[in-house]
Amino acid sequence: MSLADSDRELVVEELGREPTPAEAALFENLWSEHCAYRSSRPLLSAFSSEGEQVVVGPGDDAAVVALPDQETGENSGTYVTMGIESHNHPSYVDPFDGAATGVGGIVRDTLSMGAYPIALADSLYFGSFDREHSKYLLEGVVEGISHYGNCIGVPTVAGSADFHPDYEGNPLVNVACVGLTDEDRLVTAVAQEPGNKLVLVGNATGRDGLGGASFASEDLAEDAETEDRPAVQVGDPYAEKLLIEANEVLVDEGLLESARDLGAAGLGGASSELVAKGGLGAHIELERVHQREPNMNALEILLAESQERMCYEVTPENVDRVREIAERFDLGCSIIGEVTDGSYTCTFEGETVVDVDAEFLGEGAPMNDLPATEPDTPETDLPEVPLETALETVLSSPNTASKRWIYRQYDHEVGVRTSVGPGDDAAIVAVREADTGVAISSGAAPNWTSTAPYEGARAVALENATNVAAKGATPLAAVDCLNGGNPEKPDVYGGFRGIVDGLAEMCETLSTPVVGGNVSLYNDSVAGPIPPTPTLAVVGTKAGYDAPPLSVEPEGELVLVGDRVLASGEARLGGSEYLARFDGSDRFPALPEEPAALIETLAAVADDDSTLAVHDVSHGGLAVSLAEMVTGDAGLAVSLPGDDPAGELFHEQPGRALIQTDDPEAVREAFEDVAPVVSLGRATDDGRLTIDVGDEHLAVDAATIGDWRATIERGLD
Repeated sequence: MSLADSDRELVVEELGREPTPAEAALFENLWSEHCAYRSSRPLLSAFSSEGEQVVVGPGDDAAVVALPDQETGENSGTYVTMGIESHNHPSYVDPFDGAATGVGGIVRDTLSMGAYPIALADSLYFGSFDREHSKYLLEGVVEGISHYGNCIGVPTVAGSADFHPDYEGNPLVNVACVGLTDEDRLVTAVAQEPGNKLVLVGNATGRDGLGGASFASEDLAEDAETEDRPAVQVGDPYAEKLLIEANEVLVDEGLLESARDLGAAGLGGASSELVAKGGLGAHIELERVHQREPNMNALEILLAESQERMCYEVTPENVDRVREIAERFDLGCSIIGEVTDGSYTCTFEGETVVDVDAEFLGEGAPMNDLPATEPDTPETDLPEVPLETALETVLSSPNTASKRWIYRQYDHEVGVRTSVGPGDDAAIVAVREADTGVAISSGAAPNWTSTAPYEGARAVALENATNVAAKGATPLAAVDCLNGGNPEKPDVYGGFRGIVDGLAEMCETLSTPVVGGNVSLYNDSVAGPIPPTPTLAVVGTKAGYDAPPLSVEPEGELVLVGDRVLASGEARLGGSEYLARFDGSDRFPALPEEPAALIETLAAVADDDSTLAVHDVSHGGLAVSLAEMVTGDAGLAVSLPGDDPAGELFHEQPGRALIQTDDPEAVREAFEDVAPVVSLGRATDDGRLTIDVGDEHLAVDAATIGDWRATIERGLD
């Protein structure tokens, strides 16, 4: 770790002296890209984060959003927390521990708001599936997430998995968490009053994870898997489970004034940010921190990112009770200092090793003004492929194939709240406290955003909102995880700026505030930069917990809503899995003209009694969505009205949905002046998918479809 010369000059000017080694290391980590968002913060003002439902917006450990009363629409008094974080570099170096501690970190962000975690969503991105290294990373990451999530008893209910050659040297692991709290239980990371004690509760501090924040702010080197291993934290989910339950008791008894989990930059990051948010200072005695390794020095204690630790602000009269609760749950507890109205100071064995202004430490990093170049618009180069070959190839792609191998390793039913689990368009968890179903969708689309960053990011936002609406829920709020390569490269920064603006524009159009998030840059390696990847996690709400299924029943008419190609005849295949498989290029599809009205109408129609099944249409196009709706008991006989089979079956315009209904006229009336509605055919009882388009006729049974879509299982056997 070393502080950049330009940053050192600013620190020296502020302090009036050279920084101590501990101060220099603290500034180096807290002023890193990972913590200070030096290259991204100037762009983030594009997001709209306000709304009547927003209780706590960006800047805290997690956002807090009020659930609406399902009858009146007013604040129900029940809150959900939303957070998302990346653990990309650690998951490349050590897939199991990197992914596991990513889960642990976002769960503790939830705890620090006084909330109980009720659901997780994982969005994962790897190199080409035919590479052995990609499979090694996939297996390790999924094992880490499942081990940690299953052990702590928080269900992983939603997510996504994508494979793209540009992730080969730098996979992405993005994890979101939804928690549950209310107005009386809410805690924030804003220190309240001088004289209150700072109490460290949880695991003992070791040397693991040293310099993790600065490590996450650098390109991955060729030898990262060996040289950067000490920067990766080691998780203990059983200690985290104890911490979850202890935190619940502390919140129930009203013992916490403020809270911050220990993540990036360890104790130094958590404690300094806590007091800075309250415009206060602190005095910390580092030797009081309970430790698990001998002879740790001040810098190690200050910056180690050992897991399963929380920093609490507690009034003096409540300290003994907090210690009693920690001991009851077999957790370590140290009274490490107190809140002051002065500077942020840390001493070690009587010597002052840190004495700085907390606000300057947290907010003093200068922002970067980086050049950006706009991406080129792709030329049109469409391959000619036999339609049956195209269907099998696209359905067999790991991007559109079944992700059952992944989500079956997760306990998605623990907590008995899961009404709709993974494998559907969106998950639904029951919040019985407000008689509300909370729908969750999370993911991105690297093919889209590598082809057209701005339009692709708009499409990502619309796709996640469509997933939620397909289950009858209305989008409430979102959090984002913005992943990019080295921002010092103008073309990379131009792509990153495009995904920020695109995501912000569509979320505002949909009246879905982006209430928090995470930025991960320098996802670059010897293999090159990753595609710009805007993971979005959207939460929606509905009355009750039931939702229309994805699979069709043996009888009923099938209609397609929102498809501009079948309405206009102009197909654009840019960003599609079809072109990714067959080496072509094209412009990105045009999006619906009235996306907000489309989402609102789709949610209402999905909840109608005459609706039998709903499935969104996106990745892989109409062909994949039709195949996913077929089962051994129910098939589909479909006829498309156009004369461009490849374009109609494989373009990936989001904002579309297939609806099986007993009342197609009611669907047409609902979408009148909102989006086109096309009748496609009827469900059958033969378990076959038949498609007539132009002069082509395709027929395939459910068993063959299932075999084609078992790519991941076959590849990992």
